[in-house]
Amino acid sequence: MKKQILLLLLLTSIQTHATSPIQGLLERIDKGASQKFVIEQVESDKDFFELDQQKEKVVVRGNNYVSIATGINWYLKYYAGIHLCWNNMQAKLPASLPPVPKKERHDTDLKYRYYLNYCTYSYTMAFWDWERWEKEIDWMALHGINLPLSIVGTGSVWRNVLSRLGYNKEEINEFVAGPAFQAWWLMNNLEGWGGPNPDQWYNHQEQLQKRILKRMREYGIEPVLPGYSGMIPSNAKEKLGLDVADPGKWCGYRRPAFLQPSDKNFRRIARLYYEEMTRLYGKANYYSMDPFHEGGNTKDVDLDAAGKSIREAMKEANPKAVWVVQAWGACPHDEMIKGLPAGDMVVLDLYSESRPQWGTPASSWHRPHGFHQHEWVYCMLLNFGGNVGLYGKMEHVINEYYKARESSFNGTLKGVGLTMEGTENNPVMYELLCELPWRKQRFQKDSWLKDYVKARYGKTTPQVEDAWLELGNTIYNSPNTSTQQGTHESIFCARPSLNTYQVSTWSEMKDYYEPKDIIRTAGKMIEAADAFRGNNNFEYDLVDVIRQAIAEKGRLIYPIAVSAYKAVDKRLFVTASSRFLELIELQDKLLATRREFRVGTWINLARNMGETDIQKDLYEWNARVQITTWGNRTAADAGGLHDYAHKEWNGLLYDFYYMRWKTFFDELHSRLDGITPKEIDFYSLEEKWAKQHTPYSAIPEGNTIEVAKEVYAKIAD
Repeated sequence: MKKQILLLLLLTSIQTHATSPIQGLLERIDKGASQKFVIEQVESDKDFFELDQQKEKVVVRGNNYVSIATGINWYLKYYAGIHLCWNNMQAKLPASLPPVPKKERHDTDLKYRYYLNYCTYSYTMAFWDWERWEKEIDWMALHGINLPLSIVGTGSVWRNVLSRLGYNKEEINEFVAGPAFQAWWLMNNLEGWGGPNPDQWYNHQEQLQKRILKRMREYGIEPVLPGYSGMIPSNAKEKLGLDVADPGKWCGYRRPAFLQPSDKNFRRIARLYYEEMTRLYGKANYYSMDPFHEGGNTKDVDLDAAGKSIREAMKEANPKAVWVVQAWGACPHDEMIKGLPAGDMVVLDLYSESRPQWGTPASSWHRPHGFHQHEWVYCMLLNFGGNVGLYGKMEHVINEYYKARESSFNGTLKGVGLTMEGTENNPVMYELLCELPWRKQRFQKDSWLKDYVKARYGKTTPQVEDAWLELGNTIYNSPNTSTQQGTHESIFCARPSLNTYQVSTWSEMKDYYEPKDIIRTAGKMIEAADAFRGNNNFEYDLVDVIRQAIAEKGRLIYPIAVSAYKAVDKRLFVTASSRFLELIELQDKLLATRREFRVGTWINLARNMGETDIQKDLYEWNARVQITTWGNRTAADAGGLHDYAHKEWNGLLYDFYYMRWKTFFDELHSRLDGITPKEIDFYSLEEKWAKQHTPYSAIPEGNTIEVAKEVYAKIAD
């Protein structure tokens, strides 16, 4: 009998080890990698990881799977010279791992490492499959993320709730937004745009979310599910007789209605919502709700009562649950949150690097009392619209974090967060933010950058180190007071005019570096290129930096073309406008060498999500519209949404942006010849491309380094 019990215990131990998420993670990084590490999980009152050595094996200790994964990532970067990134999640580990000569320990008293923005799910993740999600969840664990927003499959929850309320299929599809516009529907900004969604989409997303949540929970990652915020279809008053408030419009779109907390149906509908959410995806300990997001009218709403009703409905579903809310603009309204108990809310200070609300007075969105008694998270937004472009406030992000830690608001500061609208860009900034909780002492940006470069490429050279230090002190050193929304936008992506500067309506761009400095820095990356041939991380960065340099060259050429036109200098105008168009072609050719910069990657992901041609065409239309007009004519033009999600991508550059600029320059040329053509209707040109189904390949073309050298030689003059 004793032998049987011992055998059973042994088998259980083997099975537990075999199904460990850490073993799975290591094996996905490199087959056989799990045999090179000793993984030890030990209890601790703080999250920590520790690196050690046991004979020829590296020991990684931690208090949970996420801490252990964070330790593995730290070891890979700073001992093995292996940087795992969103587009490079596999690596060949050396047969014998570099030893850890002295035990190294890092711990943190910040319990939250938050990840994602509603917008990320639309601008980056709208069409991801499980293969891509599996890599992302591994990335989360490796970077210490333990509290990610998780909104996939929420459409199924609402479909079921509305069906139980008496809505038919067509009415439900008039409410639920399309795949590329889920974010703004769930943030109560619009309804229906991008749909109607086929049954296949609901089923696909539902099954995908179940896989996502299963893996997150295996790691011990706490998903933040969308909770009930009072949102209800805008026709709910007429159809259901509910007492609702009208939050108004958002960029030309009708917002969903807000169900008044005084309506006896508030609790009933919230209960239906949480029943369906729990039935599909299980209970969560954290729910995200953002009523009145981005300018929603609150005139007729008792905000104190609304906050209490939202919280009470959540607590009924799960007494342990915590409300996660985004601090953006006036939201969350003080009246809504100050009467709620401490411990029941976590506030994401969404834009801490530029418009902090946690209590520092040096902010245009200053809140003197911060978030009152509530816990809050120091977040970096960084990217808007999923735009492509180098950008960051590197030194400021570091300094503001430690400033918050040393302030009187440190008592309620409980984490850091990445809240970018679009990811798959600027890996250096995400790496920096994720390391902050594990570094107790303030550190210098330049010394950190040198370590980052060596970790990212596995080695360094004087040219590449100098290039990154220059980037860190120019384009990645946006001024402390700047509130510009992400990257210094590429003029190629703007609607043409005689006074074009920014692309997005809300950009708030201001010049803060010299274009020629970025062009010079790109030359140093070219000088280093041969020493890093075949290095995936370097070749991605090389293309990204040269891409930026070409955009800077375009910004220098554009005013020459405009001045020549105004001076009626036809010869110079033709020369300058032709040069500008050539730069777009050069950028298109360069970006063709990497799948990350090809519009075909985005479009093919969308089409692959469908099963029939009709479904594939709908998803492709969603993908094309989002990155161009964004909305219908009213939203695009009067609402200012056109080009908000612009992308410097191969295929899109030539067929869309080149097309627009060529049309514009041809009109100006005609005017110089005394011909007065019709005013250009840009929306019509843009909509035409958005409705097409011309295939685009995701397969890279050309040798990255050779094309980069060729292209750079043509802009370096």
